[in-house]
Amino acid sequence: MGKEFYEASEAAKAVIDQADAVMANGLKATMFNGPVEKLTATAYCQPAIFTMSVALLKAFEAHPKFKEVTPKFAAGLSLGEYSALAAAGALSFEDTLELVRKRSALMEEATRQSAGKMAAIIGLDKEKIIGICAQTGAQVANFNSPQQIVITGHADKVVKACELIKAAGAKTVIPLEVSGAFHSSLMKPAADRFAPEVAKVKIKTPEFPVLSNVDAVPETDPAKIGINLTSQITSSVQWVATINYMAQNGIGHFIEIGPGKVLTGLLRRINKELKGFNIERPEDIEKLVL
Repeated sequence: MGKEFYEASEAAKAVIDQADAVMANGLKATMFNGPVEKLTATAYCQPAIFTMSVALLKAFEAHPKFKEVTPKFAAGLSLGEYSALAAAGALSFEDTLELVRKRSALMEEATRQSAGKMAAIIGLDKEKIIGICAQTGAQVANFNSPQQIVITGHADKVVKACELIKAAGAKTVIPLEVSGAFHSSLMKPAADRFAPEVAKVKIKTPEFPVLSNVDAVPETDPAKIGINLTSQITSSVQWVATINYMAQNGIGHFIEIGPGKVLTGLLRRINKELKGFNIERPEDIEKLVL
């Protein structure tokens, strides 16, 4: 994970080396060599994803192709919002990494306090899902696309909601292999303990607006950005509204930077007229044509 960019880009190498020094837990070796069980553990997973995302961004910024790009907005899904804030200069890399580490640990601790569950729903009207969640006590975690919504909450309530959602005609219901009910009220203990950690860091006015997962509104006020970071832990991720806002405000080209191509895939499902590109490997920068 990230090794190709580490060897190909001095800018990416500097980011990964800095993260390795800050974490002081063998993050770089785990990213490069695994094992997967260790990389996906709480102490490594979210910091590794954030580190790789920023390393890729810095490699891109150091490349001549970046001169063709003028960022107007930044956004990221859940953990990705931290990468977006770092990209926009609202938070230093070191402060963001520290917040990511603490957020991950607090969320993991919250999962041990309550039996939570999540499930992805494909092919059912948004309002029907919201209504069934209200009826059963389940909650909506992510509005990923018009066709895909993730529900969350107490395990028994999510199971009941899934039964009713299937009966209502959902195309597919997929239980997610996660440790708890993220983006739900069960994460409130984590949010309460995370707020003081956010207050410790210096949040600056970003160089370009960052859309919050909480309300899909572009934000530049440092105080509100801090509030959103805490609220995000328990709130639904408004990804569809986020993409639609940017599209309605003249954005037609989106560049996903980080491991995987999930957001590029969701972009196509939200609006087929939008053009999505992803940077996951060094050759993706070379292939980028806007």
